[in-house]
Amino acid sequence: MFSYFYLFLDIGVFFEGGSMTGNRVKALIAIGIFIFMSTLDGSIVNIALPTMSRELNVTLAQVTWVVTTYLIVISGVILIFGRLGDLLGKANVFKLGALIFTIGSFLAGLDFGGGLTWLLFARVVQAVGGSMFMATSFGLVAEIFPAESRGRALAINSMFVSVGSIAGPAIGGLILQIASWHYIFWINVPIGIVAYLYGSRALPKEKGQGTVRDVDFVGSSEMFVCLVLLFLGINFGQIIGWGNPLIWGAFIGAIVFFILFVYTENRKENPLIDLGIFKTKLFTMSIITAMLNFTAGMFVSILLPFYLQDFRLLSPGVAGIIMMAYPALMLVSSPISGVLADRFNKEWITFIGISGIIFAQIGYLLINEHSSMLFVVMALALHGASVGFFQSPNNALIMSTVEKRYLGIAGSVNSLGRNIAFVLGTSLGTISLFLAMSVLSGHTVNTYVKSQPLLFLNGMHIAFFVSLTLTIITWILGLVRLVGKRKNA
Repeated sequence: MFSYFYLFLDIGVFFEGGSMTGNRVKALIAIGIFIFMSTLDGSIVNIALPTMSRELNVTLAQVTWVVTTYLIVISGVILIFGRLGDLLGKANVFKLGALIFTIGSFLAGLDFGGGLTWLLFARVVQAVGGSMFMATSFGLVAEIFPAESRGRALAINSMFVSVGSIAGPAIGGLILQIASWHYIFWINVPIGIVAYLYGSRALPKEKGQGTVRDVDFVGSSEMFVCLVLLFLGINFGQIIGWGNPLIWGAFIGAIVFFILFVYTENRKENPLIDLGIFKTKLFTMSIITAMLNFTAGMFVSILLPFYLQDFRLLSPGVAGIIMMAYPALMLVSSPISGVLADRFNKEWITFIGISGIIFAQIGYLLINEHSSMLFVVMALALHGASVGFFQSPNNALIMSTVEKRYLGIAGSVNSLGRNIAFVLGTSLGTISLFLAMSVLSGHTVNTYVKSQPLLFLNGMHIAFFVSLTLTIITWILGLVRLVGKRKNA
């Protein structure tokens, strides 16, 4: 993979700085390894859930908390560590997070008879460590690399994300074939130790500009409760019904704590987030477009496996290979977009990427009972390539709009937005599908109906209309951002 990204780098620009040449590359590799581990961990765990459910003797609904707990904790504390990165040094927080994540991975593979409870505790430890390096990775890259090569550096980060997504199902399946699910977590331990030692030498030595006491823990607590209530409401809403008073109470509580958070931040001398960064239209629009695109992208991850395995009766292995077209093409296009973004207008590159996503979404609407697998692969490949074109320059735009002292918190806001989009996309995808199937059939449907396969196909098309609508909104925002850039010029 390293030889591939060197191919797309302008060596004279990317490695400028004499003695800094090797240090920049080493730092980028160290950051990328842990980004790879976090995405690998997510995709490996998902494929192992059925096995864990059987061996831990718990229901599938219970074992999904292995994923949900991880996501909730990361989202709840990621802003805190973004702020700590700005105060104590992003590299310091990143390295400590890498160490904690590795320890959490080791604990997750142990079995002290605690069963699911112990595993969830270990996942909390993993999530705390993961949030520390997720919150600071964007800011570190933006700080290490100059503006003229930042797009390519962020593109390399995206490549590590893609490789982790591609490798997860294959590595996870192989581990489950030859060993127990515990090794799904233990595979992180040797990689984490080597990467931590390597990163300790490669990452820049930073002196903090503040202390832990400077963190706004009141605002942090309000945002944490807000996100926990939001995610719990979304997850349990699909189980106990959206009309349940508890669900409405969770959503109302999330809104109340969000309002309290904004009130607190506006009155604090040293807030968790300087809300003034959202006054920059480029920053706010770039965050929103990223969230909408990730939300729409989750529809594909949720709906197409149903189509391939239940509707077209393909094996999970074959379906997994077909689904790999998305991250594989994202891997190819990310470094290309990074190079183009550093040389040309970033708004144009992201706009081209969003336009490609629209065509991919239209392709999903054309999938029917007779569609060839080649057509499905082409739609996934176009989507992945277009997301790769969009993501790298959009990340560069986000990080270019804030002062250096806010790079950490800007990166954590970007990561938080991505996590929220994953949850919203998963929920909206399933809600759209089953609501459409329920309306079409005249009764409540919450699963695939084998006796009525066309009911699923029609419901899938309606759900993809929803994701297409989200993408069109993103396209309009991208156009507004592009026109605004030309007017300013």
